[in-house]
Amino acid sequence: MEIKSLDQLRETDERTQRFMPGGLGLDRILTPESAAQFQQELVAGLDLAPDVARGTRQSFDQLRTIYAYGVLCYDIFTIVDGHALLVIEHALRDRFLEFHAGTVTFLRTSDQREFHVDATSYEPIMDFLKTSAGKKSRLRVGAEPATVRFNGMLDGLHRWARVAGLLRGQRNRSHERASMQLRNFVAHPTSAHLLTPVDCVRTMRDLAEFINELWGHPTPDGRLYSAPIERDIVVVAWDDQRGTQAFLADHLGDGYQEGDDKLRCVILRGRFHPGIREMDPGLAHFDSRFENTLFPTDYLWGPGTLAEATDWYAKHQPQPDEVDHFDRVFAIRHDARQLYRPMRADLAAGLEPEDQAGTWRLVRADHPDDALDHVRNLITGDLGCTSEGECPVCHASGLATGPWRELIDPGSVSPEARHQLSVDLRLSDLYARSKPDTPV
Repeated sequence: MEIKSLDQLRETDERTQRFMPGGLGLDRILTPESAAQFQQELVAGLDLAPDVARGTRQSFDQLRTIYAYGVLCYDIFTIVDGHALLVIEHALRDRFLEFHAGTVTFLRTSDQREFHVDATSYEPIMDFLKTSAGKKSRLRVGAEPATVRFNGMLDGLHRWARVAGLLRGQRNRSHERASMQLRNFVAHPTSAHLLTPVDCVRTMRDLAEFINELWGHPTPDGRLYSAPIERDIVVVAWDDQRGTQAFLADHLGDGYQEGDDKLRCVILRGRFHPGIREMDPGLAHFDSRFENTLFPTDYLWGPGTLAEATDWYAKHQPQPDEVDHFDRVFAIRHDARQLYRPMRADLAAGLEPEDQAGTWRLVRADHPDDALDHVRNLITGDLGCTSEGECPVCHASGLATGPWRELIDPGSVSPEARHQLSVDLRLSDLYARSKPDTPV
């Protein structure tokens, strides 16, 4: 090891200086002062919710503090990234103890005997799990009757957090599994590696979202555990010459151009606000019966002319809202070797008898295509998807399978669903409502 002087230890690492706000600098580098400012700004806004446990907060704040010294030593980014993965288990343990409020109950499967274990710290729990009774017991999730297989390790804590409803999102299950695998690699390394500040900041951002989610605080515009999305009142208009266009309903009546009287349009509540948030790519393919949009979208009015839409909007003044797009429940019909696109469960509850035939599956997924892919894989036998519970190979969970009358409650149809079922509307032919269950 080379012994450096204090002045040498204070020298800026040129590799860090090449990371700039606009990207990687090949021909120029930031000044030491600018590099220090820029790197600290990247992590300064990664804040945890006020009620996050003190120990977890301290571990996370240490990461942010040490990260800044990557300006002097590039290797620090790799060290911080690895330690951030270790904090995942720390956060889960803290949340576990807080959730169970001092006592954890285990249920021995052989005779249903309960064991109450002190949970003011984690050590008594691990001690119990090493006993004969502990090895044959399942953890009761808080005050609920639900139990879960629990070994006290990272995988058991993750399984518990999912059953306890502390983590949202079917797609996030895959990210969580990947994070645990990376954590195990850090804890039991087989080779050396070197990461960039970009890698490290992404890991820390994901960690902050994960921790805040555990304590019930979704992240606004988050990458993983985002807060409920905002939906706007949107007009989708079309004609044979100009195709399909979308704009905010607030612009209705701003003045018509030549040929606008030939446009047909509908009014929807969906994800759309140019320049502020991303547009749902499925809006132009909206279907009043089946789910073609990426985010939940509601039918409000139409089709009709722009003038009629303007009158309706001025009279009713529908308002934007927020909606959680994680863990949605879709109903998917399989009948006469035709596989239908996913429907909202409340829409399926209002179907006429002729549309109820066949086998139905209720699937929990974040997006309709995830649910459809899961059911198709079950039918074809591809990939090894499982029909019940969290699927280990895709972004969906199977809830139930059977005929419509056994799965769907006709009384669950909402007034909004009845309104949407009153029209039979398709804005494009891109998504067929049904296809053969296996490729022809």
